[in-house]
Amino acid sequence: MQLDDITDSVLQTLWGWATTPWLQIGETDLHLARLLGLLFILFFAWWFSSLLEHGLHNVAARGKGTHMNSSGMYALTRIIRYAVWIIGTLVGLRYLGLDLTNLALIGGAIGVGIGFGLQNIFSNFISGLILLLEKTLKVGDFVDLQSGVMGRVTEIGMRYTRITTNDLVDIIVPNSEFINGRVTNWSFNEKYRRIHVPFGVAYGSDKHKVKQAVLKAVEAVPGCIINEPARQPDVWLTKFGDSSLEFELVVWVAHDLMISPGATNARFMWAIEDQLRLAEVEIPFPQRDLHLRSGSLRLDLGDDPRLQALRDQPPTGDR
Repeated sequence: MQLDDITDSVLQTLWGWATTPWLQIGETDLHLARLLGLLFILFFAWWFSSLLEHGLHNVAARGKGTHMNSSGMYALTRIIRYAVWIIGTLVGLRYLGLDLTNLALIGGAIGVGIGFGLQNIFSNFISGLILLLEKTLKVGDFVDLQSGVMGRVTEIGMRYTRITTNDLVDIIVPNSEFINGRVTNWSFNEKYRRIHVPFGVAYGSDKHKVKQAVLKAVEAVPGCIINEPARQPDVWLTKFGDSSLEFELVVWVAHDLMISPGATNARFMWAIEDQLRLAEVEIPFPQRDLHLRSGSLRLDLGDDPRLQALRDQPPTGDR
């Protein structure tokens, strides 16, 4: 027997084994070859959607004079990617033999899947679509969630949103949390934000000198808004504390300072301390007055009779 005949025989045997029906879906036989074809369709849909998304991003990056910003292009490409995924899945199911015209069957299958524990995945997927369509949350926004997560939005996925903190820690947050919880978006429409920096000085300090020194400290921090009449920095006397006069620096800052609140507060505190020191304004320290009344304090002097006699000796002189 020649080699070609052996090869043809092996291929026919493998093809016959791969096309042996396992079960029948409608009028379509389900076998290994058809299942591999379904996997190929799904993989092609995934690959083509990723290629299309990257291609649209490259076209938008090279295009000039476009009216769509980066966040809008991101939302558009993500929606297109999801649409290609859905179309590819439907084509694969049709190839598998499912009658897609029977919407009741499809709806029932989806309902059963949700009932068996997919409700969270489905909820997160719909929440992600709402975020992309409404544009209440965009890539690049700096957000503060009700759960305490704070950082920059770096990705809005099908199930989750990736938040990157200022320490470069990536936190995966389910999309439904942005729909059901409170979200503070620090950079939604405004490119400026007003912040409050509390500080204190010792009692007896000249508050006018304090204000002058702190406003001078603002000039030493790049990114502060000091040239707009409606957004001038100011210093407020807010409280008479236990050991100090409590002030607040109220200042408008640009985007770079807005998205790093911890570092921004540290910069202002550093500059404020420098200027207060140059102005010879005293930084307060905790103060307590201790009053001792005669006869109210008894000391344990041990068994030494000399110390006990000294303790029992009546006080002399003026009190």
